[in-house]
Amino acid sequence: MNNPISAATAGRAFVPLRLADRPLALRAAVVALGTLFLAASSWVEVPMVPVPMTMQTFAVTLIGALYGWRLGAITVLAWLGEAVVGLPVLAGGAGGLAYFAGPTAGYLFAFPIAAAMVGWLAERGWTGNGKLLRSFAAMLLGNAFILVMGGAWLAALIGAGDAMTYGVTPFILGAIVKSALATASVEATRRAGKR
Repeated sequence: MNNPISAATAGRAFVPLRLADRPLALRAAVVALGTLFLAASSWVEVPMVPVPMTMQTFAVTLIGALYGWRLGAITVLAWLGEAVVGLPVLAGGAGGLAYFAGPTAGYLFAFPIAAAMVGWLAERGWTGNGKLLRSFAAMLLGNAFILVMGGAWLAALIGAGDAMTYGVTPFILGAIVKSALATASVEATRRAGKR
């Protein structure tokens, strides 16, 4: 398959898995593995009310950076589809359609867009090419987008002040740490690929 973005950016962008150019069966397998990774990240949880803190945003941004914007978004959408049909893939093993109307819905809806955003930036050289500050910025943008969308949804349910208090502020430090972890993970992948 001819991918103009991969060809145009091959010399400067970090495309560790080069998934856009891989056979469909391999891409499908990678999507399945990505949904498993997202489900596992959901189980790493700090219980909070009304929104728990998980490693989901770490997984979302990392998948975007490693898979690229299209396959990153598809992977996150597949995982959300698993949740919709009731598979226990969300925080604490939750699943079902009700979670897409509750307090966490804004975050869930933001996940595939954030994966696409980080993937798009990765395909344009923002991640994995030894420029750690730029890579961190890409991850942090993805996390910030998730917080803004999640906070906006939550504000519609409980008011702006409470949404900021319970759905944004407690997650800012976590977003910074998870952005740093995702940056380090992409850099480690890049270095491992050079061997």
